[in-house]
Amino acid sequence: MFSTSIMISKRGISTTPQLYQRIKQTDNEIVKMFQLPTPMNDPQQHNPKHSRTNNNRGPVRLLDERVGELWKTVQDMVRSSCIIGPAELCEIVRILGKAKMVNKALSIFYQIKARKCRPTSMAYNSMILMLMQEGHHNKIHELYIEMCNEGNCLPDTVTYNALISTFGKLGREDSAVRLFDEMKENGLQPTAKIYTTLISIYFKMGKDEKALGLFREMKEKHCTRTVFTYTELIRGLGTAGRIEEAYGMFLSMREDGCRPDVVLMNNVINVFGRAGRLGDAMKVFEDMRSFQCSPNVVTYNTMIKALFESKAPVSEVASWLEKMKENGITPSDFTYSILIDGFCKTNRVEKALLLLEEMDEKGFPPCPSAYCSLIDALGKAKRYEAANELFQELKENCGSSSSRVYAVMIKHFGKCGRLGDAIDLFNEMRKLGCSPDVYAYNSLMSGMVRGGMIDEAHSLLQTMEEEGSVPDINSHNIILYGLARSGSPNRAMEMFMKMKNANIKPDSVSYNTVLGCLSHAGMFEEAVRLMKEMSSNGFDYDLITYSSILEAVGKIDNIRNDSVP
Repeated sequence: MFSTSIMISKRGISTTPQLYQRIKQTDNEIVKMFQLPTPMNDPQQHNPKHSRTNNNRGPVRLLDERVGELWKTVQDMVRSSCIIGPAELCEIVRILGKAKMVNKALSIFYQIKARKCRPTSMAYNSMILMLMQEGHHNKIHELYIEMCNEGNCLPDTVTYNALISTFGKLGREDSAVRLFDEMKENGLQPTAKIYTTLISIYFKMGKDEKALGLFREMKEKHCTRTVFTYTELIRGLGTAGRIEEAYGMFLSMREDGCRPDVVLMNNVINVFGRAGRLGDAMKVFEDMRSFQCSPNVVTYNTMIKALFESKAPVSEVASWLEKMKENGITPSDFTYSILIDGFCKTNRVEKALLLLEEMDEKGFPPCPSAYCSLIDALGKAKRYEAANELFQELKENCGSSSSRVYAVMIKHFGKCGRLGDAIDLFNEMRKLGCSPDVYAYNSLMSGMVRGGMIDEAHSLLQTMEEEGSVPDINSHNIILYGLARSGSPNRAMEMFMKMKNANIKPDSVSYNTVLGCLSHAGMFEEAVRLMKEMSSNGFDYDLITYSSILEAVGKIDNIRNDSVP
C-alpha cells in the first residue's frame, strides 16, 4: 500500500511537468525580487535619473505580477486532472508561504484536501510551520485539532515543537506544558529544542526547579544540551536573582565542551550587570576573545547599560561608545537610547541633546524612548518650554506619540500649573486612539490634585476603572493625598478602607498620608489605632508623619492649658 502511494505521487509530477516546473520557476523569480541589489550592481545607486518614479514597471509592480502568476499557476494545477500527492501539497504550501500568501495557502490546502488527497503529517506540519513563521498563532491550534481528527496522521516532534513554541509566545504556558506531557505519553522523545522551549516557559512561570529538573532529565535521556539550552538556563536563573547558579551553568557548559556564542555571553554579562557586579561583567567581556567570540552591538549596549546602573563615571561610559566605534561596531538606535537615558539620569542633559542630534544626522528614525527621557529630564529641570518643543518635534516627525511620552508631558504640564494644557493633551491622545495607560492617568490625576481639583481627580480614577485600566497603588495614593490635603479625614479613611477591601495593599505612603490627615484633624484615637496597624504591618513612620502628630498634640496641649483657670 505504501509503495502504491509513492508511485501515484511520482506519476502526479510526471503527468504535469510543465505546471510543476512553472511553479518552481515563478518561485525563484519571486525570491529574486525580494533580494536587495548590491551597490556595485545597482545602477540606480549611482544614477539619480533612474529613480523609482521614472520606472513604470518598478520592483513592487513586478513582484505583484510574479505573485499573481504564481497564484494562477497553482490554481490551474489544482483544477486540472493531474494527481497531487502529499509531497506536492507540501511543496505548494512551502512556495506560497515563501511568497507571504498565507490566506491563499490555506485556501489551496483545503481545496486539494477536498479534491485530490488526504494530507499527511508532513503536509500539516508544512502548514503549521508556515503559520508559525508568519505569526498566525491562533490558527495553529485549529490545524492541530483537525490533524488529530484525521485518524491517519498523528502529530510528531515537528508538530509538537511548533505548538509548544506557539503557546509559549501566546502566553499560554499551561497549554504548552500539557502538550509536552501528552507528547511523552504518546511515546515521542522530546528534542533538545523542545526541552529548551519548556525550560524557558517554566522560568517565565516562576517554576525554577521545574526548569532545572528538565535540564537534568535531558542528561538522563542522553539528549544533547545545546548552547541554546544553556542560554535559557543562564537567562532564567539570572532573572530569578540566582546569580551564582547562573554563572555556575556557564562554567558547567565549558566543562561539557559546549562552545558559547555571542548571545550566551551577552546574557552572562547582562546577569552580572543587572546584579551590580560590574567587575564580573567586564571580566566576561574580556574572556570573549579567548572563546573566539567577537562582541557585537548588543554586547556593547549591555556593557553601557551596566556601567550606568553601577553609577560609573560618565567619562568611562562615553569611552565605551568610542571603543565600540574603534572596533568597527556601528551604534544602533538602542545604543543611543541607552546613552541618552543614562545621561539624562545623571543630569547631563546637554550631552543627551547632542546625542539626539547625532542620531538624526546618522539617519536613525525618531526614537520615542530617547525623546521620553529628554522630555522628562527637561521637565525635572523646570525647562518646560524646551520639553514641549521636543514633544511637538516628536509628533511632527512620527505623526503621533506613545502613551508614555504623552504621560510624561502631561505630568510636567501639571507640575508647572498648566493644567488646561495637561487635560487637552490627555483628550488629544484619546482622540488619536492612543489609549492612556495607568501612568498617563496618574499624571493627570496628580496635576488635578495640585490644582485643587480633588473631586475631578477622584472621578477620573473611577473612569479609569470603568475603561478597563487597572489603577495601581500610586493611583490611590494620589487621591488619598488630595483628600488629606483638602482636610477630609473621613473621606480619606473611607477610601483607605475601600483599598483594603479591594485587596489593594496599602504601602507606607498610604499609611503616612492618612495618619498625617487624622493627626491634623485631632482624631487621635483613630490615629493611634492606625499607628498600631501600621507598625504590625512592618511600616515605619516618616518624618512628615512624626511632625504632624507632634504638631497636633502640641495644639491640643495649648488648648487645654489656655482653658485652665
